[in-house]
Amino acid sequence: MRRASTVVLMCGLPGAGKTTYAMGLVRRGYARLSIDEVVWQRLGQRDAGLVLEEAAFDRLKEEVRREQRAELVELMLAGRDVVIDYSFWSRAARDDYKALVERHGCRWELVHLKADRATLERRLAVRNGQEGANAVTVDERLLHRYLAHFEEPTGEGERVLVQPPA
Repeated sequence: MRRASTVVLMCGLPGAGKTTYAMGLVRRGYARLSIDEVVWQRLGQRDAGLVLEEAAFDRLKEEVRREQRAELVELMLAGRDVVIDYSFWSRAARDDYKALVERHGCRWELVHLKADRATLERRLAVRNGQEGANAVTVDERLLHRYLAHFEEPTGEGERVLVQPPA
């Protein structure tokens, strides 16, 4: 009998601390899936969204998402615990992944990292000056778009971790 995996779905706005939290789980043995890292590996660009046309960038992200969804299934079948380091900004995406996890007899945890706007802006200002796969630039315009479209989880079985204010 295979061990039932735990799949942690990270949820939150850019700068809320999702990757930092996910890396803590990696140190505990979790496999981590991150679209940003794969895009970085394929393009070698700090801000791939600025290098590619928006439609091409969206196609690449969707291709990686499909690949990682298949990888998630393989990891669950192997009994591995997994952290999915996406923003899961929409309830539909969260529900879709929860159903996938449950269909494979595994359990999910939805971790919502929540921070006030000043904290997000401060963290993003620091991150925007860094290099690497996990330092995707989020400018004021993009942050505003995320804030406008983020569907905050409520009553979805989420665990909310409020980040200290800036």
